[in-house]
Amino acid sequence: MGHEWVDVTDQRQTRVPQFFLTPGGPCPYLPGKVERKVFARLNGTLAQPLNEALTHSGFRRSQMIAYRPACDGCSACVSVRIVVDKFDISRTQRRIAKRNTDLRRFEVPAEATREQFALLRTYLDSRHSGGGMSDMGLFDYVAMVEETPVDTHIIEFRRNTADGSRGAIVGCALTDVLRDGLSMVYSFFHPGEDARSLGTYMILDHVREAKARGLPYVYLGYWVRGSEKMDYKARFKPLEALGPEGWRPL
Repeated sequence: MGHEWVDVTDQRQTRVPQFFLTPGGPCPYLPGKVERKVFARLNGTLAQPLNEALTHSGFRRSQMIAYRPACDGCSACVSVRIVVDKFDISRTQRRIAKRNTDLRRFEVPAEATREQFALLRTYLDSRHSGGGMSDMGLFDYVAMVEETPVDTHIIEFRRNTADGSRGAIVGCALTDVLRDGLSMVYSFFHPGEDARSLGTYMILDHVREAKARGLPYVYLGYWVRGSEKMDYKARFKPLEALGPEGWRPL
């Protein structure tokens, strides 16, 4: 997440979270741009409410850290969330949901398995070779999943079987549970299953799950206008974006 952190808070204020600023680095979304992040540690008894408050303020969680972009002269990364009760599923999304009726979802504790990691490596090698997570090893994955003080779990998506046993895993989503929604921290899937559109399907599943739990939002992280990597998020409507005046329709 960065190396030479700069503390931008008063160290004496122990009851106030300390925020750190990373050095600049290449932006993964917009060529030629420089990325910086501000982040805070999540620990102790206040980790869950702090994660909630920071998520509402546009932060994302990674292990025991909550972060958000703090780039000089750029505000392209916009936090977005789906409004569950008003969600209007498109025809294409209906077809995707129907295409995956042979899958079963299993909500499991945030405990990393070698099966999940093998799927992650297949996904990274195919979709994000050379990216920031391309050299992730098993112990890195264990840390990503298990080193967390907040309410989180994994959703496994598996092929249905005739005997009801757990079939082959094709997708995973690491998801935080908030008072007002589900926050999709990280998801990955088998790249050989392109016809399923599993990335879209897993979001649809989270919308259904949030509705069943009576939660109003699904937090999708950042959306960048003009970034092909982020285009899929704008297809979920209605979508709210966080701006200077708070959360507003995108």
